[in-house]
Amino acid sequence: MKKLFLNFILLCFLFAPVVVNAQSFAGEIADFKKADSLSFPFAKQHPILFVGSSSFRKWTDIQNYFPGYPIINRGFGGSLLTDVIFYADDIIFPYYPKQIVIYCGENDLAASDSISAKIVLQRFIKLFSIIRNKLPHTSIAFVSIKPSPSRQSIQPKVVQANTLIKFFLKTKKRAVFIDVYHAMLNTDGTMKKELFLEDDLHMNAKGYAIWQRIIQPSLLKFKK
Repeated sequence: MKKLFLNFILLCFLFAPVVVNAQSFAGEIADFKKADSLSFPFAKQHPILFVGSSSFRKWTDIQNYFPGYPIINRGFGGSLLTDVIFYADDIIFPYYPKQIVIYCGENDLAASDSISAKIVLQRFIKLFSIIRNKLPHTSIAFVSIKPSPSRQSIQPKVVQANTLIKFFLKTKKRAVFIDVYHAMLNTDGTMKKELFLEDDLHMNAKGYAIWQRIIQPSLLKFKK
């Protein structure tokens, strides 16, 4: 009985922060839904959906980087993988995407010392499974967690999380791991700070140019 009670407390501890954090993005999600109600993007086409945290949210001119590809950007706030899971019914499934490109996990690792690379892998696997269950034919791409200068202290976890997710995706069909991490490093292994804004966390146009060059070969082709 005592063991059951302790397990219940542990579950409450694990899931309560997820709900609170997810609810903090309710305004952004409502804005997406309002925009969709006014003009649903690529209603007659299965688009490519970019979803995840602020590295996508701040890529406001993403369509210009990928001309000829029908892109929907649903990056929001400083979201965690748990937030993307929480809002999947709102920001993923309504679009029936041909391909989903995910950038998320960096904020998970930065949120707490207790969040390990293995936990990020488990969260990603859960998101991957949810997508595959509802959209079995959709291709899934994961953009590696980037090396952010302001988060130097978590880089060992970042490298480990990237490695774990890469090997997981190798076992799956219609799935790809896109490595942007190493292209954002100097030859001596230090981070290219010139790719970032003053906060040393979010990227400038130079950073997004690198992402475009590396991501585009993995995007599914569309007939003209």
